[in-house]
Amino acid sequence: MSRIKSISTRIVRIPFEDGGRGEGITPTRWHILDNVLVRIEDEDGRVGWGEAFGYFCARAVAAAVEDMIAPQVIGRDIDDIAAWNRATQQALHLFGRYGITIFALSGVDIALWDLKAKREGKRLAELIAANPPESVTAYASLVAYRDPDLAARYAGEAVARGYQYIKLHEIAAEPIIAARAAMGQGPGLAVDVNCNWSREQASAMVPVLREADVMWLEEPIFPPEDVATLSAIEAEGIAIGAGENACTAFAFEALISGITFPQPSVTKVGGISVFLDIAERARAAGRVLMPHSPYFGPGYFATLNLFAALPETALFEYLYVTPEAFIGVDTPQPHDGRIALPSGPGLGFAPDEVVVERYLDLSWSR
Repeated sequence: MSRIKSISTRIVRIPFEDGGRGEGITPTRWHILDNVLVRIEDEDGRVGWGEAFGYFCARAVAAAVEDMIAPQVIGRDIDDIAAWNRATQQALHLFGRYGITIFALSGVDIALWDLKAKREGKRLAELIAANPPESVTAYASLVAYRDPDLAARYAGEAVARGYQYIKLHEIAAEPIIAARAAMGQGPGLAVDVNCNWSREQASAMVPVLREADVMWLEEPIFPPEDVATLSAIEAEGIAIGAGENACTAFAFEALISGITFPQPSVTKVGGISVFLDIAERARAAGRVLMPHSPYFGPGYFATLNLFAALPETALFEYLYVTPEAFIGVDTPQPHDGRIALPSGPGLGFAPDEVVVERYLDLSWSR
């Protein structure tokens, strides 16, 4: 085996359009995809690519990769990536097991798996399963419109484009009802509240959600790790999804036992190693993961490959926006509500260097 020679990060900021009014839960208007691109290279010249979650925190995450994670990687021959991941979590536990540290770990873990699959001459999906799917069913994950007309317009548009599943990010009844009317009764509908409701508000909305035939209600309350309350809301007759803000497999133990749809995000949860651990725990418990994937870089490619570890009923989250450009060459796109898995070795990701150079954050350099 060949040792890791170098690790580096680049921040690539790609604007997007979404048709919304800029309302939501982010610190300021969300209109830029902040990609923290992780590159590792071994002594044989092979390169692995990863992505660490970086929306509104890209510089902090990139610094964590280079200052905290890189010393755990450089000069090492890492074949058992899951063991390395656990050891690194333990070595860095002083800095917290949520947020920036685990985002950074996620990006490097993804890059290591990309490198491992390339060394073996396989797609990541083939490394995970003997017979991975060729394509997956996607749902259109709409932004927060906070307007019944806009919610109806874009929900109807997504259905017309072939999506059979739609997710709203709405907190009021009117946009949800309007979207369902525009979609018709056939397509599946989920609603993500991003922790905006109280326990009482969630209970009051359950009849509305049931009338709209909502498949799952996502993160209805704060804090999102309050599994006891999530379970209580689910007992009122609505399936619950949560987990996009949870880090580590340990945090998912309670979610897997307490709700119907655990939702790990590979760029946040600890990377591919942790995602696979969670997938196995969910399988053993009879749960179906609904991964969180509102990004288009290596995390997008990794999530598509990871469907090799999931049941056919799992759905891929496709962020329903229009980026000015895609950071990856030949980024798989939805067609009639399905997305083909990447065909190249490893993740199947290669950066489009023209795009990277155009949107590179020049203020970040080490």
